[in-house]
Amino acid sequence: MSHWIIFPVVLPALLAPLLGFVMRHDITLARAASLAGAAVLLAVAVGLAALASDGQTHVYRLGGWPAPFGIVLVLDRLSALMVLLTSALALVVLLHAVATGWDSRGRHFHTLFHFQLMGIGGAFLTGDIFNLFVFFEVLLIASYGLMIHGGGRERLRAGMQYVVMNLAGSTLFLFALGTLYASTGTLNIADLAERVREIPAEEAALVRVAMILLMIVFAVKAALFPVQFWLPSTYASAPAPVAALFAIMTKVGAYAILRVHTVAFAPEAAAVNHLPGTWLFPAAIVTIAIGALGVLGARRLMVLLAFSVLGSMGTLLAAVALFTPGATAAALYYVVHSTLAAAALFLVADLVVTRRKGDGLVAAPATPQNGLLAALFFAAAIAMVGMPPLSGFLGKLLVLDALRVPGAMGWGWSAILAGSLLTIVGFARAGSLLFWRSTAEPARAGSEPSAAEVRPAGVAQIVPVGVLLAALALLAVFAGPAFEVAERTAAQLFDTPGYVAAVLAPAAGN
Repeated sequence: MSHWIIFPVVLPALLAPLLGFVMRHDITLARAASLAGAAVLLAVAVGLAALASDGQTHVYRLGGWPAPFGIVLVLDRLSALMVLLTSALALVVLLHAVATGWDSRGRHFHTLFHFQLMGIGGAFLTGDIFNLFVFFEVLLIASYGLMIHGGGRERLRAGMQYVVMNLAGSTLFLFALGTLYASTGTLNIADLAERVREIPAEEAALVRVAMILLMIVFAVKAALFPVQFWLPSTYASAPAPVAALFAIMTKVGAYAILRVHTVAFAPEAAAVNHLPGTWLFPAAIVTIAIGALGVLGARRLMVLLAFSVLGSMGTLLAAVALFTPGATAAALYYVVHSTLAAAALFLVADLVVTRRKGDGLVAAPATPQNGLLAALFFAAAIAMVGMPPLSGFLGKLLVLDALRVPGAMGWGWSAILAGSLLTIVGFARAGSLLFWRSTAEPARAGSEPSAAEVRPAGVAQIVPVGVLLAALALLAVFAGPAFEVAERTAAQLFDTPGYVAAVLAPAAGN
């Protein structure tokens, strides 16, 4: 069964070239193969989650080489959860892209989509920081191609900003890797955990430099202040299905912060001395504020959604910054919620925008299915802003409860509660303009979209959004069991000796 651990990397790596070279001229065949691959990937992710549920750390050693000399993939509850979330989201987004025809606006959509899945899956499973860099680069290349899918000057301009920012992050990543290897002699996460603990505080200057450089790199991926400015333009300009898939992209940065700065750089180690959390928490608070103000001032729907994602990342990282099992459990519950809620919003926005003249937040003649689209938008919006009865309310409550510690409660509670209020006002204004005031707006000659644009959404286009909203409802209904899973996942993450023992154990064959 251990061979299945590498499957989330190998399957999309093999399927993507076939889609690109063999099936790119036959959209029907490409769709069938792509959907089948995504479905198989989800089935394997479910199996891996079941395998990881025993609480053991499962290690796959490529070529039978033991760590830290060989490449290892590590499956535990955290990596299994993230791979499962990615696979489920990918299948839903792919169904939407096929149903709406987004995938037919370029020949390489499905190829890039699966390369993206390869990079995400590899980043979640790797046990080595250098290979984390490799999978980050796969993500960058594939996501750039997906972002400019369909063409357009605005997408190209936003894509250039996205690439430049991430290339700068990649350069810093290489500097960090070089510094870290020079000071410790290893880049394996488990091996680093042992060596960093042995370094006296007075001799750890280079380790601290590498640690902070890595924090900056991961902050770029997670869109954390002060390197968050690429996210609003990127998400607002990307095709809606791509933006929905990107909902998991920022979580890769949050995952890297959790994995590397909890295991390799344990906060209690003398060389670390809780330094990451000292910088991370204030940056998260400012990110919440920027996201909330951006939502309040947005004049376009896609920009509003992009800033709401930014605010949710600030909330998530405020909990991560405490680096405690309880706060991490709250963050993991919120990771699942915020990913599904953001994806649902972008898919609903796609259904709305394609039936209007652009995504401007202005009153316009009502579109077909105005009531249905309004209901879907309302449900997704209350999930994102954190209102009952969906899981966002419980997720923010868990984060607020985790922040009830000296030095964090005042700033954390103020930022999250005030940010939530501003976000509610922004979404209420947007919904009013898009749906309520639009019903009273008379149609004017030349203002209506074409007949193709006002075509009612079919069942196949509504189902993906419905699946995501149903998942959010189930996450709220089964919040108790879900949070118990999050608590067990966090407990295993903070069991550094268990992780180190499993990864550095002598290879007994795969």
